[in-house]
Amino acid sequence: MTCSRPALEPKCHAFSWLSVQEFMTFTSQLIVERSAKGSRASVKEQEYLCHVYVRNDSLAGVVIADSEYPSRVAFTLLEKVLDEFSKQVDRIEWPIGSPASIHYTALDGHLSRYQNPREADPMTKVQAELDETKIILHNTMESLLERGEKLDDLVSKSEVLGTQSKAFYKTARKQNSCCAIM
Repeated sequence: MTCSRPALEPKCHAFSWLSVQEFMTFTSQLIVERSAKGSRASVKEQEYLCHVYVRNDSLAGVVIADSEYPSRVAFTLLEKVLDEFSKQVDRIEWPIGSPASIHYTALDGHLSRYQNPREADPMTKVQAELDETKIILHNTMESLLERGEKLDDLVSKSEVLGTQSKAFYKTARKQNSCCAIM
């Protein structure tokens, strides 16, 4: 299984004779062959990451995505697809099957759903919401600090005004004390 986010067109100089589909198939097969049973790995190929999951029963899947796509979400997708696939397709067909002979219709739905990792994965959605909340909180704290500085300025100005008014009062009292009312 290979999937990618929309508009993935690898610019592959070493394999320029391959179509995109052939490149993805070749890379996926190579990565699966080099991965141990029961393992998960992410392999960087140019600006893309190939996420591979090989189950203990040798069923494997690969997601090819850009480097911004979260690895955890890619592995969640692989686990769901492989679990569903293993329940729907007879194990005898796994090694000899091809996309033409094996009918697994749920893949398109999963690929469509997982195009936006925030919507597909609750943890990613929560993390994004936490990041947004953190930014809002940071901005609020900056505003409060600015207000605090403004309040400090007002307090110091009022202290200066208080001192000046006392000095004015004393001066006025001295000047008014020279003249007695009779």
